[in-house]
Amino acid sequence: MLALTRKKGESIIVDNDIEISILELRGDQVKIGITAPKEVPIYRKEVYIQIQKENQAAVNLENVNVLKNIL
Repeated sequence: MLALTRKKGESIIVDNDIEISILELRGDQVKIGITAPKEVPIYRKEVYIQIQKENQAAVNLENVNVLKNIL
């Protein structure tokens, strides 16, 4: 993990075409802005984890249905 210190108004560039900007600091919260190509998905981590769980559940259900059709 790379840890960087940034101030309000400063940015970080990732892979030449993704910019992460510090927009606001309020207490213990940081508001960030992300500029990236439309084809780059961006999720909050808790949403990403939920999507992964649902995708895995769908794959498991699909496998069960395939097995039922074989038997």
